[in-house]
Amino acid sequence: MKVLTFGEMMLRLKPQGNNRIMQSDAFEAAYGGAEANVAVSLALLGNDSAYLTKLPENLLGETALATLRKYGVDTHKILRGGPRLGIYFFEKGASVRSTNVVYDRAGSAFATANQTEFDWETLLQDVDYFYFSGITPAISAELEHAVTTACVYCQQHNIPVVCDMNYRGKMWSPEKAQRVMSKLMNYVRICIANDEDFEATLGIKAFDGDMSRGIEQIDAFKEGMMEVTRRYPGCKMVASVLRNIRSVEDSQWMGLLLSDGEFHETTRYNLHVMEGVAAGDAFGAGLMHGILHQFDAQESIDFAIAASVLKLTISGDLNLVQESEIRGVMKKGGGASLSR
Repeated sequence: MKVLTFGEMMLRLKPQGNNRIMQSDAFEAAYGGAEANVAVSLALLGNDSAYLTKLPENLLGETALATLRKYGVDTHKILRGGPRLGIYFFEKGASVRSTNVVYDRAGSAFATANQTEFDWETLLQDVDYFYFSGITPAISAELEHAVTTACVYCQQHNIPVVCDMNYRGKMWSPEKAQRVMSKLMNYVRICIANDEDFEATLGIKAFDGDMSRGIEQIDAFKEGMMEVTRRYPGCKMVASVLRNIRSVEDSQWMGLLLSDGEFHETTRYNLHVMEGVAAGDAFGAGLMHGILHQFDAQESIDFAIAASVLKLTISGDLNLVQESEIRGVMKKGGGASLSR
């Protein structure tokens, strides 16, 4: 079964080590973006994974394209053209200093794309699942319309829509997010919402904002998930990561899934985080892998959270792990051993 993910791929520039941007004269270059990360994870797990974006016809666009192809993603749907590749600067935090992201994506090839460039009848012809995140409609009004048109087509042709709410406060306000996402949710079959996503994108209270005690709020998360399915009866599955974050490096994670009216919880993982980026994308890809391979609900959420916490041990946007590694984490509960 083929999954098509839709969003922006960017160049990621990161200061060396834990340096701050203002003290850096050298940056590590990599490529990523929420939906691109999901596409790569799915491909590495052996799935038929395609990605849709728009990349400029220059060396940065070519390198982004080569990165996707390197890991087995189907890139033939990707549009070419436009002025530039979007960039984001990733400043890794430490201890009580939070990780920070600075966007330089205005005027990118994807951000300036017109909705009419996306011929959904052709693009979705061989697709079994359509996956996007809340980041994509936040980029521009044209992309909001493009996502909406894609979702309408999917509904008309019985293609399940998967949405990671993925709220970004630097890209739009809760008021704007709620106006847009509340409409798009009418087409969503599978919803992923973490922490502030519930309230910021849907106006549903499920989390009080205290990241040090997210897991202790599990009952509120459950009620929030139930409210999602009440408001949007077409949404059959809601998944979330719950976290107790003590510092940038040290935290506790677990997964929660509402499927067919029943809740499924995972074990808790005590983590020392190497790099806290794109773990949500790894979670979404892990959940999709379980759905594609008809895992039961408990195995699907166990697989998703194990994939997510593994990502926290890997630098860069991409979750470069195999299914055997994810299953090893599931089996051992995060215990480390020497593999030889």
